[in-house]
Amino acid sequence: MQSPPPALSPSLAQEIARDTSAVIGFNVLITDADGMVIGSGDAGRVGSFHEASVEVIRTKEPATHNASQAQQLRGVRPGMTLPLVTDGQAVGTVGITGTPAQVRRFGLLVKRQTEILLRESVMLRSRLLAERAAEKLFADIASYDPHVVEGDFLVFRAAELGFDLRLQRVAVAFEVTVPDTGARRHGGPAAIGTAPAGPTRDMALIRSELLRTVREVFADPQDIVASTAPGWIGVLHRLPARWPDESLASLVSDCRRVTDVIAAQDGLTARAGIGEPAASVGGLHDSYQDACDALRLGARVACSAPGQAAGTSPVHLITDLRVHQLLAGTGQPARNRLLDRTAADLRAQSDWPVLRDTITAWCESGFNLVRASAALHIHRNTVVYRMNKIEQITGRSLRDHRTTMALYLACLADRLEGGSGGDGA
Repeated sequence: MQSPPPALSPSLAQEIARDTSAVIGFNVLITDADGMVIGSGDAGRVGSFHEASVEVIRTKEPATHNASQAQQLRGVRPGMTLPLVTDGQAVGTVGITGTPAQVRRFGLLVKRQTEILLRESVMLRSRLLAERAAEKLFADIASYDPHVVEGDFLVFRAAELGFDLRLQRVAVAFEVTVPDTGARRHGGPAAIGTAPAGPTRDMALIRSELLRTVREVFADPQDIVASTAPGWIGVLHRLPARWPDESLASLVSDCRRVTDVIAAQDGLTARAGIGEPAASVGGLHDSYQDACDALRLGARVACSAPGQAAGTSPVHLITDLRVHQLLAGTGQPARNRLLDRTAADLRAQSDWPVLRDTITAWCESGFNLVRASAALHIHRNTVVYRMNKIEQITGRSLRDHRTTMALYLACLADRLEGGSGGDGA
């Protein structure tokens, strides 16, 4: 005997039968394609055989049975039995107990309502399966190791899901956090799924809403969107032919739309990290790792103008953070030695953060006084004053670019450590 088709699960059948029976005042039962009762307002009939359903399923035509006719059939009571048809296939029946004259007026209504619920169930199950398959594919790309699995295998799996991994894409990583009292006391928010969200906030529902928000913005059929970890959502976004040009600005704008929508929901906060384009499994793996690095580093350093508070921008590009990424990869002991040997005297100054931002602006502005003053939003004479002070303390000229670059790297290393500098800092 075959198992019930997935669309007609016993749990769904029982829910429909129970609720419908309560509404119309007559017992409703539902059978599978073999005539076995899998749902009934009268729970005692679940698991019994309903002989009348066999013929109804075969002919796909409704049938009525009066008391004498019902006595001749196994497990049948007076009433009406109708076929449940999805995609042209009879997957079961729905029966209403009562005299045919009483229940006939409910027959078509109950049949149609049940078939609608079955179709919705099929669509939901199909969508959930597709989402899980996309999440598994994304996870395999994120953890890709060519020594463990061949890239062509993942390309084939993606093609089965409708994704062409040979198209140029860029990875985006979103991190969503919800402020938590305990987390705030310890200096930061908590990731979705790891901290309480209050009695009215269900974490599974929040994650579902967040995925829907991201998918509404990244709606290209070739965009792969998946939840990658608690509080993290990944996107492998298909790129248009021209990159970066207008495409980069458009992508940043889309990421800001997502973070703005999320930020409007009960105090949630969101940030995005953007990797670099790729058109292979290995390249997409690297792009996603870069996007995650951009998120982590972007929270610790100012990504736009020197002097701006760290983490102010909600969207971070790895292209702006390559040097920071390299420094982060050297390890803290090496960074500490760089700071101690290059900027120890500067870090002892009470205005070290100001001096640090001046060095950073000077380097990132191409050693141009006008551009540096504009980046710092101060008069260029103030920049000259600060540079003279730095040169006096270090005994080195900031016109010597090799010396300045060493100081620049030390300033970035200090930001990675979250240092504010100064005596007693």
